[in-house]
Amino acid sequence: MSSLLTAGDLTHEDKVVWLEDPEDLDYVRQALDKTPRRRGKPRYHRDGRMIGFAELGDSAEADPDSGLQKRRVFYLLPHDRDAEPDGLYRAGAPGEAVDPRTVRPGQVGSKTARSQRGSAKTVA
Repeated sequence: MSSLLTAGDLTHEDKVVWLEDPEDLDYVRQALDKTPRRRGKPRYHRDGRMIGFAELGDSAEADPDSGLQKRRVFYLLPHDRDAEPDGLYRAGAPGEAVDPRTVRPGQVGSKTARSQRGSAKTVA
């Protein structure tokens, strides 16, 4: 599914669960995945690692075609800045990247100087 989200995609989010401390990360990628359940850790089918995920409220309805729930997943790929600080995203970030400190249930998250230009050390 698309990784460029709108608030309308997230209306049924109840909670964001972090598997890693988001304070240690300049950015996370976010995507909307289809999963069989509203809550709990969803399956992960990408390279890299899952950093967090959203849980949905009881009123969230499944997609009528697939019967699956649309849930947001936060992740990083092996070539992202946290693993390769001098790599491709030394400065700049992927289009779907947001600063994890700005993520709230039902809110997409924002790009910040830290997420877009480099680590806090570089920005300061």
